[in-house]
Amino acid sequence: MKRSLSLLALLLLLPSVVAANEKNSRPPNVVLIMADDLGYHELGCYGQKWIKTPNIDRIAAQGIRFTQFYSGNAVCAPARCCLMTGKHPGHAFIRTNNAAKHLHHLASKFGWEFDGQRPIPDDEVTLAEVLKQKGYATAAIGKWGLGHFGTSGDPNKQGFDLFYGFNCQRHAHNHYPRFLWRNHKKEVLPGNDRTLNGETYSQDKFTEVALEFIRENKDRPFFLYLPFAIPHLSIQAPEKSVAEYRGKIPEEDYKHKGYLQHPTPRAGYAAMITHMDRDIGKILSLVGKLGLNDETLVIFTSDNGPTYERLGGSDSEFFESAGPMRGLKGSLYEGGIRVPLVAKWPGHIKPDSTSDHLCAFWDLMPTIAQLAGTKTPKGIDGISFAPTLLGEPGKQKEHDYLYWEFPSYGGQQAVRMGKWKGIRQNMLKKNNPDPLRIELYDLDADIGETNDVAQANPDVVERIRTAMKEAHDPSELFPIKPIDGTQQ
Repeated sequence: MKRSLSLLALLLLLPSVVAANEKNSRPPNVVLIMADDLGYHELGCYGQKWIKTPNIDRIAAQGIRFTQFYSGNAVCAPARCCLMTGKHPGHAFIRTNNAAKHLHHLASKFGWEFDGQRPIPDDEVTLAEVLKQKGYATAAIGKWGLGHFGTSGDPNKQGFDLFYGFNCQRHAHNHYPRFLWRNHKKEVLPGNDRTLNGETYSQDKFTEVALEFIRENKDRPFFLYLPFAIPHLSIQAPEKSVAEYRGKIPEEDYKHKGYLQHPTPRAGYAAMITHMDRDIGKILSLVGKLGLNDETLVIFTSDNGPTYERLGGSDSEFFESAGPMRGLKGSLYEGGIRVPLVAKWPGHIKPDSTSDHLCAFWDLMPTIAQLAGTKTPKGIDGISFAPTLLGEPGKQKEHDYLYWEFPSYGGQQAVRMGKWKGIRQNMLKKNNPDPLRIELYDLDADIGETNDVAQANPDVVERIRTAMKEAHDPSELFPIKPIDGTQQ
């Protein structure tokens, strides 16, 4: 009799045991959030004094904060290409912002109003496609910039079940757009005419659709990529958010440069970031309410450094947006490419951790793939930093160096090798007598890159020169003539 009861109890217990095992074997959900033109020093957890970011700060407090993490490049599209494909800028297909004017003949067929950017080709394997191998539901919500609908870069052709937002980066220059894309269909937004204000804030729509996606896919692993358009210009935010800062941040008259002119630009800029942070809080809250905290890896970063020359009322000097670092968006000096990275995964990432591990956008693909238990394509440049996330530094592989090239803003190359930073500037300027000259900085002693120590360290310069040569594959689309030949 007792044996029968024991057997019955075991049978009753079996479904819950199976469910527990299934839960433990389920790969983690991944929420990858990326701000647009947010500086390294524009978050509270990185030392910002004016702008409030309590929810992003909470990710850092509950997880890990990286101090030496880098973007894929100094502007939007090439940075996103590195993130999506796991390749550094010397191998990546997209290497600068480049409008797809050669594809304008497709505009009427697919309903484009903005031509979009040059598309990544079919044979590029994206992070979304890597995760589809494990049955992930996938969504990209925000700003794409890697190819319009009807091209090979169409996000629906690059592994995303759902795309919602701005396909073209120029479309994203207004946060009150007339429409957003939901896959191949335009979704008209009430009360908007692309002026300074409107009825439907694009950031609010991104959050609404993201919450819908999480609810719809709570019972399966999901990858939610949120490349938000904040705080990219124009400076625009709902009045309620701006009111939180108006009168509390000192304003200054300025000569307006480009974009839409905001009456209180510093308050407006801070409001945008805090508004985005509040939306991130809504996403974190829903993940918790659905009981998915322990099954969800949340990552936050930015696509490149902060805006320069007070465009549209931006004020990177006032906010100390790049901290003590030299350079802003468009520059391969530290301020243009070193970006925040915070991540949390309860039960896996130790709370309130900090890491100085050297890593970059192209490392995100292999990192997430390893944690998801899937494989990456051959030929990528990334190295997984999963051991660092999981508190196993002894297992962490290191890069020999990190490499960037950028055939814009004068033409630039850069290498980070341990404490050393080598950089070439103005490589494409006709009046540059030595386009291959390498500046060298010791970042341990000089994070502001103010003291060029190249002459005192010729051996280091030669190692950097060798790295610049071996990392660069010439691109017909994005040439850098001084290094595309045999001499570097």
